[in-house]
Amino acid sequence: MRFTLNQKELSEAVLNIQRAVSSKSTIPALEGILLSAKEGRLELSAYDMELGMTTSIEAQVQEEGRLVLNARLFGDIVKRLPDTGVAVSSDEKNIATIDSGASEFSIIGIPAEEFPEFPSVSETTSIEISQSLLKSMIRQTLFAVAADDSKPVHTGSLFELADRQLRIVSVDGYRLAMRMEPVQCEKNLRFVVPGKALSEVLKLLGDEDENLTILIGRRHAIFQIRKYTLITSLLEGEFLDYRAAIPAGESTVVTVKTQSFTNSVERVSLLITDRLKSPVRCILEENEIKLFCSTPMGRANDQVACELAGDRVEIGFNNRYLLDALRNSEGDEVRLVLNGALSPMKVLPKEGDSFLFLVLPVRLKSEEF
Repeated sequence: MRFTLNQKELSEAVLNIQRAVSSKSTIPALEGILLSAKEGRLELSAYDMELGMTTSIEAQVQEEGRLVLNARLFGDIVKRLPDTGVAVSSDEKNIATIDSGASEFSIIGIPAEEFPEFPSVSETTSIEISQSLLKSMIRQTLFAVAADDSKPVHTGSLFELADRQLRIVSVDGYRLAMRMEPVQCEKNLRFVVPGKALSEVLKLLGDEDENLTILIGRRHAIFQIRKYTLITSLLEGEFLDYRAAIPAGESTVVTVKTQSFTNSVERVSLLITDRLKSPVRCILEENEIKLFCSTPMGRANDQVACELAGDRVEIGFNNRYLLDALRNSEGDEVRLVLNGALSPMKVLPKEGDSFLFLVLPVRLKSEEF
């Protein structure tokens, strides 16, 4: 194998591709990147048996071939090479030579035959959606994916297609995040994409309106984003009936400026640490939300202006869960919909229902502030 190409393009491709490399495996090839040089292109592939990624870049291929190189070492070398052309070659003993300017490295490679085959995906359903829109939808729901695997299906986000609407839903037992947008797809289907895969998709997505394609098979999903293709296993299991989890009633509706409320919660949260935990007590009443927090370090109170319709309510929240919902809200103002002090609070846009966050309350002690 022998090829030359641009250092910046190679460095960018390796940086993205190596995120699908297994960090620790008994199979050395899984800790590497497969390089395939042919027909004026270099294709790079990585696969950890759950998540795979490929891309190809333009190269001057003098001799076609395939070889696996350790991803960490190859990435570190390429990143530090001078900004000139890079020449890569390998011999029959799988020794790769990397040249750029005065720099030269010889590293031991792994035969391409030891790299696992990507799963074949057939009978797929195709969805097209703009990059900027999917980026927004994933960003607004990924934070609520479960971190532990007590119920593995909740370590991913549910994608639900019905009536030409796409819903993405995440739950972790303490909160729920949902985002809904219209899409051009006639099919109705449900599938759960692992949170790890969505984190990588998010990094590849741009802010432009250019469309990407998602191909859904029985056990895998393929995201085709610009020059990158990402394949992931889907999670199996019974996802929470999120519709049943969303409370129907509303006795209090509050409209508040998102940033002002966020700032106020952040201020009273300064007394809370990993060791000293305490709920943020919120009193929602006409014209203002009063916030209180008390820990062994001291006490804090704050307030923020709002518009309230309905009953006054006093309720407590885990500060981190409340902040996650507020920080991932889009728009200058949000609606807070409550049905008493023991029912989850809904966080919605000021108008419409393009997103919905549920935050479970924390039972308050009857201490005075």
